[in-house]
Amino acid sequence: MANIKENFDYLGAMVDCSRNAVMTLPQLKKFMSIIAKMGYNQVMLYIEDTYEVDGEEYFGYLRGRYSQDELKELDDYAFSLGLELIPCMQTLAHLNAIFHWPEYKKICDADDILLAESERTYQLVENMISTLRKCLRTDKINIGMDEAHMIGRGKYMDLHGNRDKTQILLEHLAKVVEITEKYGFKSMMWSDMFHRIASGGDYYATDVKFDPSIKKMVPDSVTLVYWDYYHTDKKTYDLMLRGTKQVCDRVAVAGGAWKWSGFTAHNDFSIRTTKAAVASCKTNDIRNLFLTMWGDNGDEASNFAMLPTLCYGACLAQGITKMSEVKAKFKEWVGYEFDDFMLLDLPDQVIKNKGIVNPSKYGLYNDCFLGIFDTTITEGEGKTYASFARRLKNAAKRTGEFSYLFDTASKLCSALSIKTELGVRTRKMYESGNKEGLDALIADYKKLSKKLDEFYYAYRDQWYTEKKPHGFDVQDIRLGGLMTRIKNCYDRLVDYRDGKIDSIPELEEKLLPLYTGKIDYNLWDTNVTVNRLY
Repeated sequence: MANIKENFDYLGAMVDCSRNAVMTLPQLKKFMSIIAKMGYNQVMLYIEDTYEVDGEEYFGYLRGRYSQDELKELDDYAFSLGLELIPCMQTLAHLNAIFHWPEYKKICDADDILLAESERTYQLVENMISTLRKCLRTDKINIGMDEAHMIGRGKYMDLHGNRDKTQILLEHLAKVVEITEKYGFKSMMWSDMFHRIASGGDYYATDVKFDPSIKKMVPDSVTLVYWDYYHTDKKTYDLMLRGTKQVCDRVAVAGGAWKWSGFTAHNDFSIRTTKAAVASCKTNDIRNLFLTMWGDNGDEASNFAMLPTLCYGACLAQGITKMSEVKAKFKEWVGYEFDDFMLLDLPDQVIKNKGIVNPSKYGLYNDCFLGIFDTTITEGEGKTYASFARRLKNAAKRTGEFSYLFDTASKLCSALSIKTELGVRTRKMYESGNKEGLDALIADYKKLSKKLDEFYYAYRDQWYTEKKPHGFDVQDIRLGGLMTRIKNCYDRLVDYRDGKIDSIPELEEKLLPLYTGKIDYNLWDTNVTVNRLY
């Protein structure tokens, strides 16, 4: 087993289980066995409400939550591999799912934030923490506390008036830490709220002069986790870590293995941010690093798609920097070629881009008649996607137990080979007033329907291979809606060609340049339509 101790005390990977996708026990065990080989000694589960809690029957209800027995089984398995299983929970914000139920609506302050100073809130928090104590060996717990921007601005204000947000946060933190200490946990929390206190709201302000009094705000048993998934330059990490150390002596770093912008991986960008993060940790004597794998907006991508980034991070932690050696380690630890797994980045590389863009998601859902994202499309992208589909199909033949990942990505690219330019072509033909080319266009709509069907079944198989079925209902709604919309557009084009209708009103509106060039746009509800979904 690899050894990271020279440079780090703790090296972890965080699996998001809260954005509709809860990994099955066999698949999570498989994932843990791979990262243990790489030298990781911690695995973190991000569980907002996806675990069973004593006395809270609606907590995680219908969400695929882990039972207490499942958590104990996972903890035992992790321990057998030399991994420490750590819960990353939430005790303030990011609890929007529980507010679906009347039981918890009464303790919602605003947005996804718990109501501070409520007896019921602290009963819930204690039930959460006491349950985790029964299930897990670790003495570490991440209590969240990030991005609670609207704390004290909803129901709290109605009850207590307009109080300073920082003071409300600190009082709430003290109560939560009192509970974690009662159950023998040492708390970690995300650092952004303290950075924003010091900077006036900007998390990544590098020139902040921290008031010494801020340090007194952090309880002695708390470690601050500086999270940064965006910067590829070491200097930014250095400056931010120096600032964080002014706030707290106990600092950990969370980097990002980007799988949270759609169906595909972003290993190339993740590797560059990881390189900067690891180098800065070494410079600033940070001995605790973990890589997060968030699942924003539906958790569409596979955790296994991020194995190249996780391998690279583990290698850097051990002082291995040559890519040839990294690739050899990947083959040793995973059993397949590093370069093949890097092909899983292809769906979002339709143009060369060094940052994060996700045209494979917003392009898939971009409406063919409304054309919100048509201004981001360039001619020839369909052919590029067709070539990606072939490369990924070939890689599927070489990747054994992981071939399904490449099959799904190939079928996504195959659908995009038609879909990406279809709206642009449709509008251009309509505006020309020439109906002669409609037959070929209509035929492509029919071909697209078939390819979307193939992608749907491949993607469904991927989901059910790795994850509990809860949460796929969202994908059924999204992809089913897309396929129905494509069929409707097809029918209306046929009626237009045959003279049954005189016009297609959506295609008569002039497109406004809302977005130009490739972007990162991961919000399905505002991607798929400008009309209201609720």
